[in-house]
Amino acid sequence: MNDFKKQFSDNYRLTTIEITYRLPDYHSILQEFLWQTLDRPPEYPRMYKFLDYWIENIEGPIYSVKIASVDIILPGEYKWIDQIYKI
Repeated sequence: MNDFKKQFSDNYRLTTIEITYRLPDYHSILQEFLWQTLDRPPEYPRMYKFLDYWIENIEGPIYSVKIASVDIILPGEYKWIDQIYKI
């Protein structure tokens, strides 16, 4: 099933996950990892599967996880520009 159909039939939503983790050799330094996928809120099974994989296989300990989700595909927005800049 393609992504567009998933969003309507299976309650999938575009989900952005921001993982902040500590570097393995330098625990005082934080690094960010952003990931976007289709997932089903509020259970987020795909995200939890990924986090379980991270904890078991990646050496960087997770510091924090932030989740953002969009309800449904929205029409694109645009604005007309009244100036053109040449470089």
